[in-house]
Amino acid sequence: MRELAVCVGFDIDPYRRQIDAAAEAAGFTVRYYPGAEALTPEIGDFEVIYGHPDPALLWEAKGLKWLCSDFAGVERYLDEAVWPHPGCLLSNGSGSYGPTISEHILMVLLMLLRRMPEYQADLAERRWTSHMPIRSVTGSHIVMLGTGDIGRHTARRLKALGASVTGVCRSGRSSEPAFDRVLPVSELDAVLPRADALAMALPATSETAGVLSRARIALLPPHALVVNVGRGAAIDQEALVEALQSRRIAGAALDVMVPEPLPADHPLWDCPNTIITPHMSGNMALGLTCDLNVDMFCADLVRYAAGELPLHLVDRVRGY
Repeated sequence: MRELAVCVGFDIDPYRRQIDAAAEAAGFTVRYYPGAEALTPEIGDFEVIYGHPDPALLWEAKGLKWLCSDFAGVERYLDEAVWPHPGCLLSNGSGSYGPTISEHILMVLLMLLRRMPEYQADLAERRWTSHMPIRSVTGSHIVMLGTGDIGRHTARRLKALGASVTGVCRSGRSSEPAFDRVLPVSELDAVLPRADALAMALPATSETAGVLSRARIALLPPHALVVNVGRGAAIDQEALVEALQSRRIAGAALDVMVPEPLPADHPLWDCPNTIITPHMSGNMALGLTCDLNVDMFCADLVRYAAGELPLHLVDRVRGY
């Protein structure tokens, strides 16, 4: 029998019956591991691994043909030197995180628009203060940098609340009708001066590093908000801190940053009207995320067994 290892970052027990049934139909036997570290002594036994083993261990996986990461971000696996042979397939969990991360974007955007950081500060000091005016998503122009799974889910929710949404991505194309228009990254400079908020959901690639540069931060209007749930390296963080401290822009919500964890003495902690969360907008805290993740893997396992490529295949050159 062909061998499948499962070593995901969430409680797999509720999904064992589903995975076992998919594996049996595909001609695989399954071994479950409480974490990627436990897999180490036996990693060479498996044709398929569902989880996120240490890239340094992959070289020992001599029988590996497909690694299905339960994470969406797979930058750890983009170096060809980590793979036992170049024919290994890599897929990711992109497609399972859209609902939870888009809800996070909506939450922090509403908090900033309705001045919740100021009210939270008042709460800590037991001050009764009215902060006016507040702003609305309705009628706002949101620039969504990244139009994949997260970007599409975010656009739908923003559109339902009355915003106009401009998508910006590498290709300049998307089939998602919630976007009012979609532009290539080469036209980002033209839309930033008209952005009420910029939401960023980009993978970590050489093309996305520093995409929100000092020059582009300067293009944002003074009332603009920046929300980042992709990777911290996509922003010139020093320039963002300066823009927030000088109130050159109105605020930011950052779920990702450099470095992580953010040191206690980092200036981002003290920036005005800034929400910091510890890279938790995705994770596996939402049950729906786990449900979708397992559904995607099982569907791709059936495809793989039939000689088809996984739907969520990653191009290791592009990085997504």
